[in-house]
Amino acid sequence: MFVLAGVSILFKIRTRQISLLFGSVLLLIFFFYYIPYEILTNPNYLHLEEWENAEKELAFAGGALVIAACFAGKNENRLSRFLEKLIPLGAIFFAITLISFGILHFLEAKDASTLVPSWIPGHLFWIYFAGVALIGSGIAIILKIKVGLIAALLGLMIFLWFVLLHIPRVIAAPPDYISSEVTSAFLALAYSGIGFVIGGEGRKKASNHST
Repeated sequence: MFVLAGVSILFKIRTRQISLLFGSVLLLIFFFYYIPYEILTNPNYLHLEEWENAEKELAFAGGALVIAACFAGKNENRLSRFLEKLIPLGAIFFAITLISFGILHFLEAKDASTLVPSWIPGHLFWIYFAGVALIGSGIAIILKIKVGLIAALLGLMIFLWFVLLHIPRVIAAPPDYISSEVTSAFLALAYSGIGFVIGGEGRKKASNHST
């Protein structure tokens, strides 16, 4: 599914339909796998950090819906017309994950500060700064406050994390940990891309309203 969606986006092959279907499937996994799993099997389900993987699923679902919104397409059948109603929720799903991850920056500040490269001073400051930026970006996207600018800055911030934090960690990772570091790096790259897409769509809407 990920490969199919990626190829569809890269080569613009029925991108709206495939992204919409992909996002819908990820939403089904979130609601009917992750939520029951956490509540029924995890005694610590009230702790926010236990929902990290579920929130990643929600972020990707939102990202797929955001990308679907960027491409024109026809409502070919009743299912497509029904799924189209999910598209406006894509940015909100992504924003929920942003807010959650921002809160975790405060709850897990000391542990997270170890991820900041040693040559950057003020490790805790940057963790708190990132937490504020994530929470603020999520709220701005939900409330539609200067979405074009804020989402673009969000995408840039996360892309800098990809370059300054994740790539060096991938290079330095021992063989037993390299797969997890590569996964984390591509997650950051994906979140950055979603932020840029939301920012681009926000600027388009703002320019349309001004004209």
